[in-house]
Amino acid sequence: MSNNSSVAAVSMNERAVLVQVLVVVFLLINAALLATFFMQEAFYTTVRYIFFATTLTSDCLILFLTNVLLLHDYFRVGIRAGPCSVLFALSFVYTLVTPFTLTAMSLERYVAICMPLRHAELCSPRGALACVLLIHGLSVLPCLVTLLAVFASAPPGFYRRRVLCSAQVFLLHRWQGAFMAAVNQLYFLSMCVSIVFCYVQITRAARSASGEDRKSVWKGIKTVVLHAFQLLLCLIQLWCPFVEDAVLPFGETVFRNVRYFNYITFYLAPRCLSPLVYGLRDESFRRALRRYVLLGFRAKRSFH
Repeated sequence: MSNNSSVAAVSMNERAVLVQVLVVVFLLINAALLATFFMQEAFYTTVRYIFFATTLTSDCLILFLTNVLLLHDYFRVGIRAGPCSVLFALSFVYTLVTPFTLTAMSLERYVAICMPLRHAELCSPRGALACVLLIHGLSVLPCLVTLLAVFASAPPGFYRRRVLCSAQVFLLHRWQGAFMAAVNQLYFLSMCVSIVFCYVQITRAARSASGEDRKSVWKGIKTVVLHAFQLLLCLIQLWCPFVEDAVLPFGETVFRNVRYFNYITFYLAPRCLSPLVYGLRDESFRRALRRYVLLGFRAKRSFH
């Protein structure tokens, strides 16, 4: 019995170390991409790169916040419900910001390919910033309703309680879970319809294009497909808490295994696709990233 317990403990320690390594690697990559974005004016005045920077920022926040919550659960250290509500709100909001932004990026590609004469008008930097604000507003809405219900009905000592921080702490009423599930389904359906619409319209444009235009259009199709796959992984995150609640009666070991699998597959994996879509596939960004990395390496060598 003790041998089994020690093996399980070693396995959990190895998993925790692996997660920390992956989180640090992804955060460093995203930080390098964000630094490249701000170093060149052409990037922060172009709509698709503004959306790209938004996803990178959202991914960094999600990686940091979910890792804090994961470690908090791993070490079983309770924190007060007040600070937990802040962690819950930020993690919930930015879990939605990324898929919303991916949808906006696909719509931008649709406008660029299918409506090129109106692209400058519809996809201006000011319009992109307004879209980012709208995305954050839509992402805040379900979380705000949930927390307002808690503020209105929670007993006075609720915020001083020490809890293992999770979304379930703030679901005091059955209708809150139903409301969040309904909103998630509505958002999921809206994003899926938008992605499918973009794919169909860009595919139609590809059939009538020729030469360089055809090459550019097919590149746009590949980008939309990657966004769709990334979006699917991000949206499955919304259902992870319900899956974890469903397996909880089968024991803590099963619960922890499912939570670990969900975190690796649906939280970490989508965050490594953002650098792939623009950081590596986009020629302009890849060239700028290589130049700034080499400059930093040369500066470091000359300093020594």
